[in-house]
Amino acid sequence: MHSVHSCEKAETASTLEERLFQRAWLKAALTDGWNVPIRVAFVPVSVTRKFWVFLAPNDVEFRPWHGKPGAREPLSAIVRGSTKSSSRALEATPMTRTVALLVFPGVQALDVSGPMDVFAEANRFVPSDAGYEIEVIGIGDDALVACSNGLLLKVHRAYADVDPSDSRYDLILAAGGPDLPAAIWEAGAYDWLRRVCAASRRYGSICNGAFALARAGLLEDRTVTTHWNDAEALRHLCPTTRVEADRIFVRDGDLYTSAGVTAGIDLSLYLLAQDHGDDVALSVARRLLVVMQRAGGQSQFSPYLTPYAEPTSPIAQVREYVLAHLADDLSVSVLAGVAKMSLRNFARIFAREARMTPAAFVESARVDAARVMLENGKAPLKRVAYECGFGDPHNMRQIFKRRFGVSPQQYRATFSTPAADSVVPGP
Repeated sequence: MHSVHSCEKAETASTLEERLFQRAWLKAALTDGWNVPIRVAFVPVSVTRKFWVFLAPNDVEFRPWHGKPGAREPLSAIVRGSTKSSSRALEATPMTRTVALLVFPGVQALDVSGPMDVFAEANRFVPSDAGYEIEVIGIGDDALVACSNGLLLKVHRAYADVDPSDSRYDLILAAGGPDLPAAIWEAGAYDWLRRVCAASRRYGSICNGAFALARAGLLEDRTVTTHWNDAEALRHLCPTTRVEADRIFVRDGDLYTSAGVTAGIDLSLYLLAQDHGDDVALSVARRLLVVMQRAGGQSQFSPYLTPYAEPTSPIAQVREYVLAHLADDLSVSVLAGVAKMSLRNFARIFAREARMTPAAFVESARVDAARVMLENGKAPLKRVAYECGFGDPHNMRQIFKRRFGVSPQQYRATFSTPAADSVVPGP
């Protein structure tokens, strides 16, 4: 079913011309069988009643653009037509996309190099006039920025040299760094960031780069994610922001945020798939030797990411027991018996060392096991629920809806792994 979200009128478009072309455009879209949500802005560019029409596929948000054709349009495609055009006369024109990465002294190197490599590698698989131009923008005046690991990055321009009104980026991402949650930039940097994001088609952050967006006032009443270790601090900094710490990345309209470090690669592959399709994104994933399995709705947590415990400690033994007996009774009393502790002492020590309650750990372990089965196999939901300790599909469905907002069946449809050869590196 076709979904036409809205037709946003440019102030200069006459009512008659607009209606005529709206009718012709929508007919063309339906005739050609485009199964994508579209938004159209009608802007007359000459007395011959020809129009530049802006098409944003995949439900990408945008603002009507009033610039000259050929400039840095913040939209994903440009189609030229007229009030007399048929669907066959509408011809798409490729467009180079500009991606900006914002860096600062102490930035996490992988927050920058990960997304850069995704978009740079993408240029191997798309036409030269539809690829990505990447720009590194620095906070401060230094041409070289030292990363947290000592690596030196050479920036293309300082933020003060970038005029937001002339720099309509397709995407701008604020990178993170170990000290960023407590770092305060000069006021002008946040004002600039606010303006350049408003002028760009998409914007967002990698890891705790979300703190830069928050201090620029860009996260008010929005839904985001960040590195799980900084989630509580971000909630405190920006109380109106909904921070979903249990996500790889989150999209909220034209705002895209990712979890810690390598999640920036997941987000970049997702954005690449939006722009050029799954096949291009998969080709890039093969080139980078990463697996395109993680997606926004998937948890960034795992039982294996809980704090380290000595293998011989009671807590480590309990963890191993849980992972080996998911379908069994894993009540706190049973686990206390495995640890050879009193119920109260076990619950207290486990929460202190694992940084979660025994019940939360058990549920996380069962959910992770179910995710693996759903992503990599075709076992019936009843079997998945039984083997992972949920008891029945209804209970598993309730937990998935609470944690991920989708049912197990929807999760499988969205995140199931393609054929095994899809992760074989390409040439």
